[in-house]
Amino acid sequence: MKDWLADLFKSVDGLVLFVCLALGFAIGKIKFWKISLGGVAGTLIVAIFVGMLGVTLNSQVKNIAFAMFIFTLGYMSGPSFFASLNKASLKYGVFTLIEVVTILVVVSLATVILGLDQGTAAGLLAGGATESAVVGTATDAIGKLDLPADQISTLQANVGTAYSISYIMGLITIVLLTSQIAPAIMRINLRDEADKLWKKLGGGSEEEGATPALPDVVGRAHEVTMAAGQTVGQVEGVLGRGVVVERIQRQGEAVAVQPGTRLASGDLVLFNGRREGLLDADQIIGPERASVSGFNVDLDVQEAILTAPGYGGKSLGDLRADIPEKDRHGIFLTGITRMDHNLPVQNGTQINTGDTLKFTGMKSDLNRFVPRVGFKIDPTVKMDIVFISIGIILGMLIGKIEVPLGDIPLSLGTGGGCLLSGLLFGWLRAKNPKRGQYAPAAAQVVKDLGLATFICAVGLSSGPEAIDLIKKFGFALPISGILVTLIPASISLFVGWKLMKLPAPLTLGAVAGQQCSTPAATAVQQAAGNATPLMSYTIVYALSNVVLPLLGPIVVALSGALN
Repeated sequence: MKDWLADLFKSVDGLVLFVCLALGFAIGKIKFWKISLGGVAGTLIVAIFVGMLGVTLNSQVKNIAFAMFIFTLGYMSGPSFFASLNKASLKYGVFTLIEVVTILVVVSLATVILGLDQGTAAGLLAGGATESAVVGTATDAIGKLDLPADQISTLQANVGTAYSISYIMGLITIVLLTSQIAPAIMRINLRDEADKLWKKLGGGSEEEGATPALPDVVGRAHEVTMAAGQTVGQVEGVLGRGVVVERIQRQGEAVAVQPGTRLASGDLVLFNGRREGLLDADQIIGPERASVSGFNVDLDVQEAILTAPGYGGKSLGDLRADIPEKDRHGIFLTGITRMDHNLPVQNGTQINTGDTLKFTGMKSDLNRFVPRVGFKIDPTVKMDIVFISIGIILGMLIGKIEVPLGDIPLSLGTGGGCLLSGLLFGWLRAKNPKRGQYAPAAAQVVKDLGLATFICAVGLSSGPEAIDLIKKFGFALPISGILVTLIPASISLFVGWKLMKLPAPLTLGAVAGQQCSTPAATAVQQAAGNATPLMSYTIVYALSNVVLPLLGPIVVALSGALN
């Protein structure tokens, strides 16, 4: 059976990749208590076992997949990374700084105490920090060492094995710490604390600023009876700022809609707004009419990248104050997305250049308003292949540049080069969004598939060495993985809660962000009951997502010096 499988995988090019992806992502969905490994970690585990059959993946496939992944990672992080370099956000950089310094110290101590080789040390750091990109930058750096080919192959294999073990331990540790253990240590009810912060941001009021993250914006037509004699402005004031008058029809003729326009009995009025604001419209305006000729219009939804100068770094409340109400009449902000995470649509939420804003309203109103705040995303364009390809080419060439440090040639390699070019091209896209569109859904597919393919190749090459490495270090490796995660997270927890005096949801969100752990952020958000932890998570995640992959070559050099 074993030989038959090995022969099958070797005879059909690419078969082993998709078998590992299918089984790995299936395993990654299985939940143990509230924790699932995710598709990438599942793929690595499957690939290590399959690799014991002596099956490998073409090295060019591995390198191409990693280049696409790391460029896309930088591209998606670019706008948020540079937008976070402001006074309001930089205070969260302390969490990334703690993460970087502490994990290097802990991994260095483990290297000295346990006698870890460079590959195992790098895998321990990557898994303990739950940052898969470090696997790529570290293996790239190991490939440039002046060592025999078989030794380099062994060290690169050890990266994958050590990563798989420490990642599992690190993931469990960070999820439990942020969502369960830390709130108990802090002696708080996280849901109550999140609710307090939500209200402080503007939630719970009847103002427009309290629009839910996904409001039910609807259109309703009513015949004027009770509201006869009142002006449009008066009617909108009674219904609330979440409801606007879009059209008025009097005896079959359209009437200009102005705040001072007075309604007459029998007028037909089209309202747009939040459903809850229109619940009592029958008693305030008059009976609802199901179908009115001329009112058969649809609410449109448009997404835009925030690019307007002067708005980045401000709160949503400041943005509303800066734009006169008459200019945003009939426009409803129904979502804010940063790095594929939905933020609370509250007056206190800080918005950054590069954030994706989702607006709902009449198409004519949206076409008038959206260009004022940003660039409308064209839903028909998924990827600008030319722009993206040029970025990856530039990254590969940057990675080839070598700077001599004594007798040691230093270079960023493909990983570092494509990460930097991705950051640059993502930033250029935010500044000039007419070029380089990379739809978030398309980018996520490329990023996930690229990383999973690369990790599969690493796992397959790690298979033959995995048992030897596990026998050599035993329980010391998983325990070290827990410590690499636990120590920096605990220090950040103390600094954020006790020294910086951050609200608990923001502290826990930042701790999850310094680990770049989406599962931890999801667990904290579920425990909090709202999206407030994501406000700090997205800022720290953007910083750590850029800095942590650069530690790959550093830990390889550091562990080599210590040994």
